[in-house]
Amino acid sequence: MNLDPVRLKILKLMKERGTDLKNASVAIGRNAAYLHQFVYRGTPKVLTQEVREALAKELGCQAEELRHQRVPPRKPRSKSPSADERVRAVSEGGVPEGYSKVAEIDVRASAGPGAIHEGLEEVKHVWFFPENVIRHELRARTDDLRMITIDGDSMEPLLASGDRILIDTSQRIPAPPGIFVIWDGMGLVAKRIEHEPNSEPSKVMIKSVNPEYQAYEVGADEVQIIGRIIWTSRRL
Repeated sequence: MNLDPVRLKILKLMKERGTDLKNASVAIGRNAAYLHQFVYRGTPKVLTQEVREALAKELGCQAEELRHQRVPPRKPRSKSPSADERVRAVSEGGVPEGYSKVAEIDVRASAGPGAIHEGLEEVKHVWFFPENVIRHELRARTDDLRMITIDGDSMEPLLASGDRILIDTSQRIPAPPGIFVIWDGMGLVAKRIEHEPNSEPSKVMIKSVNPEYQAYEVGADEVQIIGRIIWTSRRL
């Protein structure tokens, strides 16, 4: 995205102060990806007064200097074909009787340091699952399912790099706890998500299976859950 004057000023001040987006985010009490997401992805569009004041103190400027005079315009929606249209294009041979098609998305759910991905809608392949398996074994709706590939080692030995995982995108609340694919502001990651009981405001604990990766706690509203992992496939 094209950076507006406020975002450019933040980057300039950070360079002058010898800090970066990650450290500044933590310093103002936000998750490590907060300012990266604000500057480069436009989320949120503008900073709240509370955030402006905290960031201004960190960067040695006035909070007013970090206020947008007008809200940045919304990025126009892409005119590219929908995911379902791409699925139909891939599956020209039709669907075998008694089967339903599930799209494999052309992204990798990073179980290590997540690389930035643009979304879940680039169809790579189409897989056919028996309808009885989807309904009775997976207890899911075909339209809610997406398949992606794990990349990284933070969920080993449960999930290994190269494993294909099936995500139920209708399940976005970590109750009960489980393994989810989330957008953490930097990329797609597969993690165990647990809600912290009696936390106010609501918080969740994000954990890896690999003990070399530390767990961390974030506000529930700071985590975008893509869906719960309900099935995996691994090559022997």
